[in-house]
Amino acid sequence: MCGIVGAIAKRNVVDILVEGLRRLEYRGYDSCGFALLTETGLKRARTTARVSDLVEQGKQMSGNLGIAHTRWATHGKPDTVNAHPHFSGDLIGLVHNGIIENYEILRDELKAAGYEFVSQTDTEVIAHLIHQTYTQMSQRDLPQAVRAVLPRLHGAYAIAVIAKDAPGILVGARAGSPLVVAFGKDENFLASDALAVAEHAQSMTYLEEGDVAVLTVDGVKVTNAAGVAQERPKKAVPAQIAAVDLGPYQHYMQKEIFEQPRAIGDTVGHIEKIEPQVFGATDADLNKVDSILMLACGTSYYAACTAKYWLEDIAGIATQVEIASEYRYRKTVPNPNALVVVVSQSGETADTLAALRHAQSLGHTETLAVCNVATSAMVRETKYRFLTHAGTEIGVASTKAFTTQLVGLYLMTLMLAKHRGKLSDAAERDNLNRLRHLPAAINAALALEPQIIAWSETFAKCENALFLGRGLHYPIALEGALKLKEISYIHAEAYPAGELKHGPLALVTEQMPVVTVAPNDALLEKLKSNMQEVKARGGKLYVFADSDTAIVASEGIHVIRMPEHYGDLSPILHTIPLQLLAYHTACARGTDVDKPRNLAKSVTVE
Repeated sequence: MCGIVGAIAKRNVVDILVEGLRRLEYRGYDSCGFALLTETGLKRARTTARVSDLVEQGKQMSGNLGIAHTRWATHGKPDTVNAHPHFSGDLIGLVHNGIIENYEILRDELKAAGYEFVSQTDTEVIAHLIHQTYTQMSQRDLPQAVRAVLPRLHGAYAIAVIAKDAPGILVGARAGSPLVVAFGKDENFLASDALAVAEHAQSMTYLEEGDVAVLTVDGVKVTNAAGVAQERPKKAVPAQIAAVDLGPYQHYMQKEIFEQPRAIGDTVGHIEKIEPQVFGATDADLNKVDSILMLACGTSYYAACTAKYWLEDIAGIATQVEIASEYRYRKTVPNPNALVVVVSQSGETADTLAALRHAQSLGHTETLAVCNVATSAMVRETKYRFLTHAGTEIGVASTKAFTTQLVGLYLMTLMLAKHRGKLSDAAERDNLNRLRHLPAAINAALALEPQIIAWSETFAKCENALFLGRGLHYPIALEGALKLKEISYIHAEAYPAGELKHGPLALVTEQMPVVTVAPNDALLEKLKSNMQEVKARGGKLYVFADSDTAIVASEGIHVIRMPEHYGDLSPILHTIPLQLLAYHTACARGTDVDKPRNLAKSVTVE
């Protein structure tokens, strides 16, 4: 959930570090900082403001070797003393992503050895451990000191380390958290995300679990934790640099909402037939699959919940959806014939990765990732995969990643339906045509923005909101409530509309806006009855209705008409106005839309 940048070059690396942090700020923004090896030793700049605050401090500093970090707080409150980089004396500088679970035991041991702790972080333990090992060597060897410390660290980490008396070396190591090595001309880089240093790199390599990388100006050597040399393939630099430019938009979230037609078009565009090969599988691979187990967190979990309706209705296959952070900690009854589907934007979500590995330990061999990052751990560790083509998503509140996940999961549903003899050739062609038309339908939904802005002025004055949906659209109501609470800080909850009378109706007053997702489906008449329950209690309804629902605006009922009913794909279309409502409400309240408090983009800790 934090961001790491490291650089070693024949030029001053301050601008490289600061620009890298700016590109990674979406991963954590409680604090940030960088450290350099200068002519007078290790120097650092840290702040609890944004990365832009480091620019002025950086003007006074220069060095050819440095590390940098943007933090999402886990251990210790967000303040300067807890900000990275952390030092051990004036000798060791270190930045760290992840969580060291046994840090309290190690801290007590180090205190007994005379080390003084100035922060509340788990990271400072690593710096002192390396210092202790390094200074006890008869001939100091920083990479060897790092390798010696790693077995003592329980948990997840990606680290970058520099030492005052090792001016030509930058050391990185990873276990459970991603770390990338990037190669330039007479300079090399470390980063937790390739986006941070792509501008300067000619090629890249992604470190594997347990790798230790030693970077110099001239090259990079990778070993395992035992010091045995490892070969890691170099890859082309991802074409993502332009994605961090805002262009004409006010926020990244707004930009990414309006990128959804392109993202969905890219996700569907290369598919001519709905075959297992689209997912890296064969018909033979699917023969034994008799059920689906889906594992995900947050927004991705709501995508999986939506897919459950599709899978059981269209493909006729039993489907179970689990919150990944809960699944691995309870006893389950594993079915070795189940296809385990993990859903994640980054492919590095710690809880979902851990849940995948837990499922594999229980004997699940058939695994599939729906993910936006081709090089992620999740994609590498599953047997099959479907890559969404959302492009880089910077805004913490997911938008285009969610809708492209839905597209991927719908394609998976159709693939399984076809394999099970439940999808005719004509239906396959019809569904592909509807998917290809989806970007145009989303553009029509985006055109509703002026009406939604008018609603947002009312919502901005509220502190609570309810969201209602039925059937296939209940998870979309959940996603709409999540978006509103994430970025506007309005308390929002979603319920199946039929559950109103079983408790939530007690909350309905004239001050409680009730957002209703109202497609023209089989549950419409039931939903209309639920809406009347709200109206009878003085509640104010804000309804996103398909044009042929016969729901009309009246006192207490505000209606925005969707451009068209879209059948099974209606959840994707109805997601768009809910994203816009959350976005414009947050803008009206003056919150930091792209960087909501207490949250981070890539959740790489448990």
